[in-house]
Amino acid sequence: MSYRAPLNDIRFVLDHVVGFDRVAATDRFAEATPDTVDAILTEAARLSEDVLAPLNRPGDTQPATLENGVVRTAPGFAEGFRAIADGGWIGINADPEHGGMGLPFTLTAAVNEMMGSACLALQLNPLLTQGQIEALEAHASDDLKALYLPKLISGEWTGTMNLTEPQAGSDVGALRAKAEPNGDGTYAVSGQKIYISWGDADFIDNVCHLVLARLPDGAEGTKGISLFMVPKRLPRDDGSAGDPNALRVVSLEHKLGLHGSPTAVMEYDRATGWLVGEPHKGMAAMFTMMNNARVGVGVQGLSIAEAAMQHALRYALDRKQGKSHVPDGSILEHADVRRTILSMKARTFAVRAMCLDCAVSLDLGRAEGDAAMRARGAFLTPIAKAYGTDTGIGVAGDGIQIHGGMGFVEETGAAQFLRDVRVTAIYEGTNGIQAMDLVGRKLADGGDAAFALLDEVEQTDHDGLRAAAIELRTLTQWMLDQPMQDRLAGSVAYLAAFARVLAVHYHLRAAAADADRSRLARFAATCLLPEALAEMAKARAGAEELYALTTDELAAA
Repeated sequence: MSYRAPLNDIRFVLDHVVGFDRVAATDRFAEATPDTVDAILTEAARLSEDVLAPLNRPGDTQPATLENGVVRTAPGFAEGFRAIADGGWIGINADPEHGGMGLPFTLTAAVNEMMGSACLALQLNPLLTQGQIEALEAHASDDLKALYLPKLISGEWTGTMNLTEPQAGSDVGALRAKAEPNGDGTYAVSGQKIYISWGDADFIDNVCHLVLARLPDGAEGTKGISLFMVPKRLPRDDGSAGDPNALRVVSLEHKLGLHGSPTAVMEYDRATGWLVGEPHKGMAAMFTMMNNARVGVGVQGLSIAEAAMQHALRYALDRKQGKSHVPDGSILEHADVRRTILSMKARTFAVRAMCLDCAVSLDLGRAEGDAAMRARGAFLTPIAKAYGTDTGIGVAGDGIQIHGGMGFVEETGAAQFLRDVRVTAIYEGTNGIQAMDLVGRKLADGGDAAFALLDEVEQTDHDGLRAAAIELRTLTQWMLDQPMQDRLAGSVAYLAAFARVLAVHYHLRAAAADADRSRLARFAATCLLPEALAEMAKARAGAEELYALTTDELAAA
């Protein structure tokens, strides 16, 4: 499964669609010059194509295993990870004080796209570490930062996030893990956590777990949760990994996809941990990591969409079947195949622009302290996560369809894309939770961030898009006027509508900068604007019909 990094598209989106030059113009990110950006993207593309892509299939067919308490990783993953770490790719946007490059988060997103397309199971490892780095930078004590950040940034150690428990899935406040003071500034952390991606690996000196647990005086629910750093091995005085901590991998999950990524059940038995942030403020600290990861997971959806689209396009060009109006007779000349490929390309381009637009907003908010840009990035985050992963799943499914019967057998590799990407709509907050967040927290500003985005869209010279944006503005106000249950009932459709309106907006920006892109933009508008209007109608339905059938009646059906 050869992969070619879409460098031209990435550069074009940065330069002509999302205004990355505004980030490079700030004092904080002045080093992100065109030459630096080009060098980073070019080298990341080489690494992804030549080193990581060959690991994708072996990671699927020879997955991580647990042997006598030791996680054995897939063939070549150790060397692949070392190439990522040695290249400095984990700390692209980390603080230079601790060994990071200090470059914009936008470049991390662009690099992660390519690495995720090449081998998503391996790319998930540094993605989690990057999120942990950001959480520690924001919330940890100076001593913890000095000890952990250099090793996480260098890739000597890796990081995880431990939220979920068997009885507490998305309801994190129902966790039972506990932490008791040891009297020396450390805590004894006990409990079981599930679905811990990259909970262990045989090529890492130390795995650093950020664990949510409740102190003895912690209130019930999320307000009483604290966050702890609990390493696999206890650091020695010189900072090296020392004796094993009182934690273990109980088992590895048998998963639909991402087989190369070990997903662990972790058990902590009075393991030594250190408090990160303030007592009982653990969710706020963990949300720093989660919000970073949510954008990153949206990028993972983009990664698979790009890889699956490339894979399907190559097959369509090579496959000769049926009569067509060109001599070579490839199936790409059949109307339905061409429609599907165009749709795959249009949606993939839109998600790339959406994720990078979100990242640019977050960078500008960080660099300039711009509250409006921070709000813009926050509003785009659930849309990028949900639409990005839904698109990855949809494009991967279309890729199987392009292959026909050959897509349903594993030898072609088309099925792996769908199996690997399916979880992205679930982890880091299901896409339903993203939609609830959008109509709840993200509209808590009275719709200011939403209306500001729509102001941008309505300036685009396209009657159909302008009309859809005006209708979306009306729907946003309708949402603000409704009781929360009606908002929640229409939240998924509202997010889907907003995403499609933005998608067409990005395509038309691209067409304005390059006339050659106008044909794909026209196709995108033709397909996505009717979908947006349909989603808006669904969003207005309210909650009444959802609850018209009683629970007993639903169960009987």
